[in-house]
Amino acid sequence: MRCAVVGHPVAHSLSPALYCAAYAELGIDWTFDAVDVPGGGLGDFVSRLDSSWRGLAVTMPHKAAVTALGSPDQAVKRLGVGNTLVLDADGASVHNTDVSGFIRALEYRHVDEVADVVMLGAGATARAALMALNNLGVERVTAQVRDAESPSVAAWLKMADDLGLVVGVEALGTPRGADLVLSTLPPGQADTWAEALVEGAGAVLDVAYDPWPTKLSSMAAAANLTVVTGLDLLAGQAVQQIDYLVGETVDLGLLLAAGEAELNRRRMA
Repeated sequence: MRCAVVGHPVAHSLSPALYCAAYAELGIDWTFDAVDVPGGGLGDFVSRLDSSWRGLAVTMPHKAAVTALGSPDQAVKRLGVGNTLVLDADGASVHNTDVSGFIRALEYRHVDEVADVVMLGAGATARAALMALNNLGVERVTAQVRDAESPSVAAWLKMADDLGLVVGVEALGTPRGADLVLSTLPPGQADTWAEALVEGAGAVLDVAYDPWPTKLSSMAAAANLTVVTGLDLLAGQAVQQIDYLVGETVDLGLLLAAGEAELNRRRMA
């Protein structure tokens, strides 16, 4: 059977390394490739797949487009984005494993007593994080953003309201103590405020993983805080994704080790 990660660009993806490790552990002879599919081209690409294809891991810019290509699960319906397309003989289904990825990553690093969270950013990743935090019983989340009037913030606030969460919105970099600082920003975008954000934090989750470490994660580590990485998140979401595509469960630690080995290989190349 064939699977692949599709995106644009996609050559940087660690998914092939994670899946190859999972296949080896499970003893199955499947293939997993990285396929560059330009924006707007996902539907045409999927229409040309034959019966040897089991499904796709989907990354940007196709996370919204994939929702129209199969029956969506509840997370996809709420978030409006998916990251997994499963192809069955009786039809396709679309899933979002980012929510479970956040939960697994936090549990893996033993960040399990969280009541108050500062979240950097309010885009699609932040909405997935919000759902995960709600599932974990978090009581309050404050989003720190550049533009409080942006459509992404409005969507984040609507989701919070639907979930019944107590939330707030304030300027990015506002000093505030919290059990967890969770950054959904691209690498480097939190650097200016890293010192202020780490002060008073109980733990830090930074969705970045390459380049690593970020200034935020470095300062958190220097302060002896627990740091949850973007690679933890990637491996965490892949556990459920592999279950959907392969029908088997693998250990998060196995996937994490495969991702770390691939990153180290690239740094040495």
